[in-house]
Formats: sequence, C-alpha cells, structure tokens
Amino acid sequence: MRVLIACEYGGRVRDAFIRGGHDAMSCDLLPTEAPGPHYQGDVRDVLAESWDMVIAFPDCTYLCGSGWHWVKRGRIEADGRPRIEHVTEALAFAKMFIDGKETAHIPRRVAENPIGRLSTLIRKPDQIIQPNWFGDDASKATCLWLRGVPKLVPTQMVAPRIVNGKKRWANQTDSGQNKLGPSDDRWKERSRTYPGIADAMGWQWGASPQMEMAA
Repeated sequence: MRVLIACEYGGRVRDAFIRGGHDAMSCDLLPTEAPGPHYQGDVRDVLAESWDMVIAFPDCTYLCGSGWHWVKRGRIEADGRPRIEHVTEALAFAKMFIDGKETAHIPRRVAENPIGRLSTLIRKPDQIIQPNWFGDDASKATCLWLRGVPKLVPTQMVAPRIVNGKKRWANQTDSGQNKLGPSDDRWKERSRTYPGIADAMGWQWGASPQMEMAA
C-alpha cells in the first residue's frame, strides 16, 4: 500500500509500515527526526495524491479540554487572534481526516487524538486505546477514528504499580500526574506515538487479510 502518515515528525508509524514492505511517507511542518521519506510542509499539499491509507495525528493543543478552558476566558493568542479562531481551524483540520471530502478518495483512514472535544463536536471515536496494551509502561488514553480498518488488537499488556489502591504507570507520578515537567518542548515529547502502538498499526493495518475484513 501507499501510506501517508500525516502530522508525524518522529517517523515511528511511517517506519513501521516501511518495515512491513509498504510505500510510506510521513508529513509535518517540522523536519523528520528519523531519516526516511518525509514531506516537510502542509499535508494538504499532498493529500490529493493517490493514497491507499492515511493515518493522521492532528495537533491537540486547541482540541483538548484546557484549550476550551481558555476559550471561555477570551484568551488572545500571540498572533493577536482570539483562541476560538484557532480552535475552529484545528477542528476543521481534524474533521478533514475523519469524514472530510478532502480524504474521501482514500479508502482507509485513521485519525488519532487524546480525549477532547472531537468526541462531542464531530463524533465519538471508534476505539480508545492505551500504550500499556501494546508493551509500553505508560498511561495515555488515545482516541482513534477509523474507516476501512479494524480496531487495534492489544499485543502485550503491561501491569501497573498500585499506589494507595490506584493504578499508576511509569510515565505517571504516584498522584497520577504526567512526569514530564514544564519545558519549551513538552508538547513535542507528549505528542510522540509510543513504539508499541506504532508497531501495532504497521503490523495489523498493514496485513492484507485484516484489511479485506474491514473493507
């Protein structure tokens, strides 16, 4: 298959499909961190090409609950525009991959985002997964909107530690907060696809029998 991985600079999902023998390319405004086929620029520049699958990771900055928290307070962004304008643009961009006419020619489509406003403003996700289902010692509820592909099947469950009767994974403090401290690139580190999830996408969605079942 010819696979487009949209909004990915790390290359993990792209490389998982390449290892499976597919013609995969990542695309992001940022340069790729891993050598491989990559288009640096707006994904809409290449979206109209002939693709068999697109997997998109839209920026969640304006789609998560905190983004809407600041909408209610009338926050103005650095470019002078109210945050609601950024939210509207982010919503339209994500919708493009879920059920937009811009991707209607692509038979297999996936959009990924944390739990947030997409569930209420577009539609509920088809699946919510955790990295600890796929061999990574981490907790991060991740929504998937699927078309033409099956739900991901867990590959390796990672048990949590128990703190005061509550489940905690390696990326969490004992109180349940994310361990990553404030920094200029915190958003970048948190947006990376976990290796186990990337491998599962490549193995499971790149397998012909499963693709035929989901078609």
